[in-house]
Amino acid sequence: MERLAASILFLSQILRERMSATALDRHLAALRACNRCPRMHKPVVVGRPVASRIVLIGQAPGDKEPVLGRPFAWTAGKTLFKWFAAGLGWSEDEVRGRIYFAAVCRCFPGKRAEGGDRVPSPEEIGACAHWLEREFELLRPGLVIPVGKLAIGQFLDPAALKDLIGRNFRVRYGSREADCIPLPHPSGASPWHRMEPGKTLLGRALGLIAAHPIVKESEFGSNK
Repeated sequence: MERLAASILFLSQILRERMSATALDRHLAALRACNRCPRMHKPVVVGRPVASRIVLIGQAPGDKEPVLGRPFAWTAGKTLFKWFAAGLGWSEDEVRGRIYFAAVCRCFPGKRAEGGDRVPSPEEIGACAHWLEREFELLRPGLVIPVGKLAIGQFLDPAALKDLIGRNFRVRYGSREADCIPLPHPSGASPWHRMEPGKTLLGRALGLIAAHPIVKESEFGSNK
């Protein structure tokens, strides 16, 4: 009976992925054509069209991601994928193939005059929220992983990282509810995840992600 139930789960997952793929491809095509924010730098950066119930939400692309054509393509990405390798045993390719990559803003905001990347304006964040809302409707995620304070702030009230990282929250976004396990931003500019209590809380968060039923489900489907 367990084998039959597992087979039914796998087949239903495959059917759902096939049904979602076409709609997701159309969504990404429309997203790539977006020109709502005149101060943002094109092109729009999107991930793979993965019909996953796990959605990772970054903050905004840096200046390397538009050139390389994928989210988390540079230094912060290397750290992020090291975390997943250590916590879940997944390679970068497996992470990108099992998790849908979204972001608060999908275009590079540009640089500040004093140096560093510009923080997107509230108007730009609001304009881009439409795309994330649509992705929640299409994918119906059961687990969201916001990375960094800007992304975490779209789902949870402001708080110190020590009160957010290493916990699983139940959140609502639009008309959908999901589990939310935040991660700190993997930027080299921030030492938080390399010091205590950040180091321990990061490990706890990765453990919660690894143990989540939807993560287990994604591993089962990809191993068939």
